[in-house]
Amino acid sequence: MPVPHDLFQDLHCTKEEIQQKRTKDPLLDSLINKYSLADAEVVKAEEAKSSDDAVTRLKAKRLEVKDKIVKQLQSSSWCMW
Repeated sequence: MPVPHDLFQDLHCTKEEIQQKRTKDPLLDSLINKYSLADAEVVKAEEAKSSDDAVTRLKAKRLEVKDKIVKQLQSSSWCMW
């Protein structure tokens, strides 16, 4: 059964750290919202047993948003990788 991806684990930050930062950074907040939507699309496509190409495209979209989140966090030196 497909499950949502754990963004916080990937970022090596706690949920609380990210919540604190996103309240002060509207761009980060927007990106995390986009990531949540993209992740939900991946899970939905996997549950529906969509084609591999469709799932791969959705995962690429999710990864693109995650990369933007990482860049935004690095620009503010928020989390340590």
